[in-house]
Amino acid sequence: MSKDQFQVKFWGVRGSIPVSGPEFVRYGGNTSCIEIRCGEYRMIFDAGSGVREAGLAMLSEDVHNVDLFFSHCHYDHIIGLPFFKAIYYPTIDLTIWSGHLEGKMSTREMIEQFISPPWFPVKTDICQATMNFRDFHAGQTLEPRPGVKIKTFTLNHPGGAIGYRVEWNGRSVALIYDIEHIPGVYDPVALEMMKDADLVVYDCTYNEDEMQRFKGFGHSTWEHGVELAKLAGARKFALFHHAPSRTDTQLDRMERDAIVEFPGAFAAYDNQLVEI
Repeated sequence: MSKDQFQVKFWGVRGSIPVSGPEFVRYGGNTSCIEIRCGEYRMIFDAGSGVREAGLAMLSEDVHNVDLFFSHCHYDHIIGLPFFKAIYYPTIDLTIWSGHLEGKMSTREMIEQFISPPWFPVKTDICQATMNFRDFHAGQTLEPRPGVKIKTFTLNHPGGAIGYRVEWNGRSVALIYDIEHIPGVYDPVALEMMKDADLVVYDCTYNEDEMQRFKGFGHSTWEHGVELAKLAGARKFALFHHAPSRTDTQLDRMERDAIVEFPGAFAAYDNQLVEI
């Protein structure tokens, strides 16, 4: 990978729970996990079931330094962490960041509670990687690696969630998922995150016809997302956090409808690599 490459790799694009079966082959069934590569730097956002494959790939590529950021700690965003093989290798230096539980629980406490009996057979003391824990509050700009700036935002989601805008070498990616919109209202936080972004990854769990039934669940629609993207001048728009029941055929249709409204739209799928 060249020192100037800015890439987004989708390791898991599904929301709520992993799924499998012949109707989920093309888009995949792993839950939220996104890797962003800024030259030599590797960052992972959320440790859903897709983080297992991310970890295996990193070990095969001899990666030693990784930053892992959590949007929040609902099951579908943390379920893969104990199976992220990198945490068991002494050659790995892993920094874990979170801000959604500020004032309630530290990043270390969150991880140590999740990886412990009775939820998991062993505790984090089995992990041989060097694990560093970083707490932040929404609104802070993080600089995990030289030249990499990550702006943080509070998203409208039950229990709280963090949105991230990653900026590097004049390019930007906005990660805005697990967010619920208010009908007819253009969230100023989402618009700020999306402004002139090269890629927006947005919560498209539902379509507008479904939203009334799922009010309060903390998710949004592709229709609202593309309206925001157009207003913000974004270039590409990834439909993300697919509902677990959404089949390949249904996602194909959703993608076609989204492209009509926003030509830079696409439905993200497991193992997809996007150049920024």
